[in-house]
Order: sequence, then C-alpha cells, then structure tokens
Amino acid sequence: MKAEAFTNCSASRQMIDKATREGVSTAFHRVQEKKPCPFGTGGTCCRICYMGPCRVKDDGRDAGVCGATAETIAARNFGRMIAAGAAAHSDHAREVALVFLAAVRGEAPGFEIRDEEKLWAVAQDLGLDPAGKSTSLLAEEVALRVLAEFGQQEGELSFIRRAPAKRQEVWQKLNIVPRGIDREIVEMMHRTHMGVDQEYVHLMLHGMRASLADGWGGSMIATELQDIIFGTPVPIRAKVNLGVLRSDQVNIIVHGHEPLLPELILLAIKDEELQAQARAVGATGINVAGICCTANEILMRKGVPVAGSVLQQELALATGAVEAMAVDVQCIMQGLGQVARCYHTELFTTSSRARLPGVTHLEFDPQRGLEVAREIVQRAIKRFPQRRKVEIPAEEMDLVAGFSHETIKYILGGRFRASYRPLNDNVVNGRIRGVAAVVGCSNPRVRFGDLHTTLVRELIANDVLVLVTGCAAINCAKEGLLVPEAAEIAGSGLREVCEAVGMPPVLHCGSCVDNSRLLIAATEMVKEGGLGEDISELPLCGCAPEWMSEKAIAIGQYFVTSGVTVGFGVAFPTSGSSKLSDFVFGGMEEYVGAHWFYEPDPVAMARVIIEHIDAKRKALGIDVARERVLYDMEMRRKLEVV
Repeated sequence: MKAEAFTNCSASRQMIDKATREGVSTAFHRVQEKKPCPFGTGGTCCRICYMGPCRVKDDGRDAGVCGATAETIAARNFGRMIAAGAAAHSDHAREVALVFLAAVRGEAPGFEIRDEEKLWAVAQDLGLDPAGKSTSLLAEEVALRVLAEFGQQEGELSFIRRAPAKRQEVWQKLNIVPRGIDREIVEMMHRTHMGVDQEYVHLMLHGMRASLADGWGGSMIATELQDIIFGTPVPIRAKVNLGVLRSDQVNIIVHGHEPLLPELILLAIKDEELQAQARAVGATGINVAGICCTANEILMRKGVPVAGSVLQQELALATGAVEAMAVDVQCIMQGLGQVARCYHTELFTTSSRARLPGVTHLEFDPQRGLEVAREIVQRAIKRFPQRRKVEIPAEEMDLVAGFSHETIKYILGGRFRASYRPLNDNVVNGRIRGVAAVVGCSNPRVRFGDLHTTLVRELIANDVLVLVTGCAAINCAKEGLLVPEAAEIAGSGLREVCEAVGMPPVLHCGSCVDNSRLLIAATEMVKEGGLGEDISELPLCGCAPEWMSEKAIAIGQYFVTSGVTVGFGVAFPTSGSSKLSDFVFGGMEEYVGAHWFYEPDPVAMARVIIEHIDAKRKALGIDVARERVLYDMEMRRKLEVV
C-alpha cells in the first residue's frame, strides 16, 4: 500500500517510503498484515477465564460456557479498559507525587517549586490551610495529602469538590463518588473477574466511579503537581514535525508520558562541558525534541520542538539522525527496538515499570536523576560520528501551545480581572457557537491525522472553539491550526473573538493527563453563570476520532460521567452487544445527563457535534439572537434593583 493511504502528513509519508526501501518494519507495515478480530472489536470475546476463551454472538441465545451474555461480556471488557486507563494515568500521578515529595525534602536535585501561587490554590482545594507555612512545609503537606488519596478506603477524593454542586449531587445520588483512586480500580478488576458482577448497568455504574477516580483524581493530581514543580504553562511558540530534527546537531528524542527525566535532560544540555563534547565530535550543538505526550509536557512549559505524535516514533528513528531516544511509560511500541537496531540510535528505557527486550535500561531515580540525564546525553554524543545516511524531512510548522485554564482566564480578563466572563458572553451572544474538545491518540487503521484535522476545520468554520490535547493536538499543529493566523478559516464570529484576543481558534491544552484541565475549564464556565448550573447544560462536546488506547476509554467515560457527551471514531468496543450499546449511546443520558456516540466519518462527526451544541443552546434559550434595546431614563427607572 502506498504511503499516501496512511496519512496526510508528507513528512511521515517520506519516512514510511524510506523505511520500506530499507526493509525496516514499522506500525504502518504491520497494520497491513493484522486484521482486527470482529468479536474483539465489538467487545464480545471473553478471555477472563479458561473455560473459554468464548466468542459470543449477540442473538439473544448465545452465551459463554458460564452463561455470560454478550452485554455482560462487553460491559466487563469496557470496565477493564476504564480500569487500565485510569491505572495508567494514576500511576503517572503517583510517580510525580513521589518525586514532588522528594524534591520538597531536598532529595531530588534539579527539581524545585516553580509556581507558589498554584501551590497555595491546590493546598486550599485539598482542605489545607497555607497561612503561616513555609513553601517547603506546605508543599510537603500537599504531597502527603495527594499520596494518601491513592490508598484511602473511605471518604471522597478532594478534587471532587471542585465540580459544580449540581454535578456532585448527580454523583452522590448514583453513589459513584470515588473513595480512593486505587480502591476503585481494584474493585473494577474484582467485579469483572469470572463469576462476580454480571449485570451490565451495574458494571457500567462502577465504571463511571473508576473513571472519576482518574479524571478528578489521578489525572488532576498529575496535572496540578506538574504545574507546581515545572511551572504552569503560558502561551509559547514552538515548532512541530520531523523537520525539527537537525542534521548538524546531536538529536535526542524523549518519548512517553512522564516529564520528570526529560526536564533534567533539558537542564543537562545547558552544561557547557557537554556542549563542548558535542562540538568535539563535529556537531554544532545538542537538540532535544519530543514525541507523544512527553512532547506536549515540555513543549508547553519550555517551548521544546515536537518531532511528532505516537505514530511517528519509529519514523523519527528512520531519519537516521537520532542519536538517542529515551522512553518511559505508555504508548511505547516494542517495534522501536528493532527499528533502532537498523540505525545508529541508542534506545533507553528509563522507568522501573517498563523495559524493552535488547534495549539499554538506565533507570530514573530522583536522587540521581541529573546523573542519569547526563549519561544519556553523553552516550548520544558518542553516537553522532556513527551516523550513516541521514534523511530529514523539511516539514516543520509553527504552533502556539500552553493554554492552561489559568491562562485562558488571564488572556480573557488580565491579572486583576481574570475571568471566563468574556468566553461565556461570546457563547451567549453567538459569536462562539460552543466548545469542542478534540483529544486522543493516532491510529494506523485510519488515515492518521486526517480525521483530526478534517473534523477541526469543520468545527472552527462553524464557530466552534476547539480545545485539543495529546496526539490530536500534535496532528492539528502540523497542519497549521494552532497559530492565530488559523482564525482566517474560522467562522466570522469565532474569527472576531480570536482576532480581538490574539489567540488561535484551536487551543493546545496539554498532554492526555491534562484533559483534567478541560474539566476545570467547563466548571469555570458553569460558575461564571449564564450557561446553566451543571456541565451537562453547557454547549460543549468531546471526541476522540482516532483513539486506540485504554486511556482514551477512561478519559471518555470520565467526561461522560461529568456531563459531557463524547464521540469516538475508528471502532467502538460495545458494538458486539446491542443492549450495552443502547445503554452507552442513549440510556446513560438518564443517569448522568450525557452519553457516548460513535461516528467514524470526521465530517459526519462534526455535524453530530454541531447539532448537539445547537440543542444545548436551544435548551438554554440562547439559540436566537436577542434584540438590542437602548434604554431611556424612564425605562431605567422601571428596572428592579436587587
């Protein structure tokens, strides 16, 4: 199959062709050989016990050996995906919290508190009193409090209280407020064990609870602590795509999801001794670039260039210009090891949780993190003279990233009037039709990147403000959608707002754990007033058109449970059960005021999102432009003053 069939990204197509010529196997080659199992795709393949595995048809008669029906099997599988996704995000948060604690105790050289204002705000949200406490003492209390929330058995997670009061009432009524992060994940795994919970709605209700333990627990903890220790993002310009690699410099790629070691690598390359070593082997300097969500983390805080999304990890090595790649956890392809051996790249695994066969392991430890970072840089420098044929695509694109919810408030109202009021006002008056969150992975089973960008172009053309995270953000950035100039292709209302503020119509909000920022942004819109009293009333929708990982399911479910309708493309893991699909696509609305939908076509997905937003506008009574009336003095006297 020709490379054009895989992606709209010309840099990626160039590297796919190069890998093909050189006999290097990548995900794009392997996906042609592997066809998805129809039972597995629809969620009705049960491999929980070895009376099976059982593949069950949705005909009302078929069942597994134990009698499990299609809807029970699909619900179990869906619940396990939520648990795995929540575990991934929450384990990320745990690692950050442990390093955070080590840093404030002076046991992690290179790390320090960079946002004291946010430290105070987070402490108060955790129920701690910052008054009269030193920064280090307060930070230690914050670290210990969030670490306790992983293992607590009773009570509620602290950040749940950030949600609108009406949303909390919904969760309380359903008894799905998470008690402890690890408890809900473990219980999900227990319930889905053979012979335990076998009622699909009951299974899905606990899936909602486990998802909240991610969105308002693990993911939110990771985001908040990373902001405190690395700095809360502010808008920053940078470059994206494989063209950010440099033929005359030592290229180091950091890939994964935990920005801890990458931050230290960025610190290490400032050392003049290491720069001199690079010059001694013929390089003009040292260039660090990111892949996947690590890329988003260091992009939005440091302006580090982004080499690409998850599906470009092997293609970056195929350039022949990458001396070292350091990976940690999540979305790391095992095929990287084989690709690295085809070139001169040294591949490093750095997390105690993850190794690859035949790959150098240099484990990150906060006490000797700088030492590990320096060793990776030094070994990369030694690889520079071993380069053979180098072919770096020319494509690189400008982008603006770093839109935290604090930043959005600031750019709309300034330091002393920071507020979502201008956003709400422009939604009410119709200049902004609504808001869409476009998030999630890239998937080689579709023309990767094309679904994201086609959808986003359609949305902004219809005055929908788009918030992006993860690989969706990277794909949109490569197509020039994350710069203020992109407002030229937006609808007249959205364009007017973007030009007034000086912002892009598509806002980069961070990595996949930073989807929790979007929950806070939605909550701020509710609190600001004028758009209802709950997240479910907002003209807001979420989607992941190219999803592939279990984390995407966890994210999607915590959005739905929070009141945001969510659409997925590619395939949907309940399609093998009509009963469960009817519940997630409709019946769930009765419980949490939102539901899932499935639409693989990006233009059709945009249409569904716009129709959903319009329905929310109509319910709020803001679907018709209000007549502007100039009040005279007599009319003013008649106004009631409260």
